[in-house]
Amino acid sequence: MSIGHTFLGLLESSPRHGYDLKRAYDERFGHTRPLHYGQVYSTLSRLLRSGLVEVDSVEPGEGPERKRYAITEAGVTDVQRWLSQPEKPEPYLQSVLYTKVVLALQTGRSAADLLDTQRAEHLRLMRELTRRKTHGDLAEQLICDHALFHLEADLRWLELTAARLDDLAKEIHG
Repeated sequence: MSIGHTFLGLLESSPRHGYDLKRAYDERFGHTRPLHYGQVYSTLSRLLRSGLVEVDSVEPGEGPERKRYAITEAGVTDVQRWLSQPEKPEPYLQSVLYTKVVLALQTGRSAADLLDTQRAEHLRLMRELTRRKTHGDLAEQLICDHALFHLEADLRWLELTAARLDDLAKEIHG
């Protein structure tokens, strides 16, 4: 996700300080990966240099002066363009899981055990996400659903691969 574009979208509603942007970002998008303050201010510096935001006001604070940032017309145009472009679907054509299965078979290790271990980890994470979902607001529920659907697809792949291990082993060992 583009932090810069997210900031622009957040700034469209009203000018904000860097601290306020971090808090809004973390509340909406950073549940599992909150932003570091260095990331916030380096992103704001890039947006400022690019002319996508401007300093709306400077207020004295207990430490350094607090800058309040506002989106520019160029920033509004940029975020609109970003929002209107579809994201490229990311198919996993060379996944780490597939590589591990092939290497396990190639080296005489148990690919079935590898798949079982991975299945258990997927199920553990799915239980955790389901718990988060039941206690979360609508945004949290939607984020968890997105992750759960991807994990379900991975589980289907794990089951399919487990059912085809003998055929894959024959292909690998020729």
